[in-house]
Amino acid sequence: MNLNLAEIKDLIADLEQSSLRDIQIQDGDFALHLSKNEAAVAAPAAPAAAPVAATATPAAATAPAADTSATAAAAAPAGKAIKAPMVGTVYLQPKPDQPVFKQVGDPVEKGETVAIIEAMKLMTEIKSDVSGVIAEILVDNEEVVDYDKVLYRVDPK
Repeated sequence: MNLNLAEIKDLIADLEQSSLRDIQIQDGDFALHLSKNEAAVAAPAAPAAAPVAATATPAAATAPAADTSATAAAAAPAGKAIKAPMVGTVYLQPKPDQPVFKQVGDPVEKGETVAIIEAMKLMTEIKSDVSGVIAEILVDNEEVVDYDKVLYRVDPK
């Protein structure tokens, strides 16, 4: 799937007129992520979305540049993150009457389902891309999550 510039502009106009905050389209090598959120969202393999997603506030543009490399390393939590690949409602259990997929301290294997995200009535299983132990659960069951939101932090052991 490839969209030409006119089709992308139509999508942008439709997004602006709708109540949706963002939209993500992915088909093979083609990926497009459009967002009305204030902060820019970096979407891998979506260079066409960069002009739309790159909305910086004037305060951020005039803020003095500080040495953030040391503070970023100190503030970065330990472990690997399992992130939401899409916007939707996250479910931490397979069905309402069943136990949660994972709790803090539970082992997790690469490829194991750790959550489900519902978007537009489609349920997508979220699988771990790392083996280890669940160190943190950073979302609540049935919480609406954004693209790239960290769901779990895994201590790879």
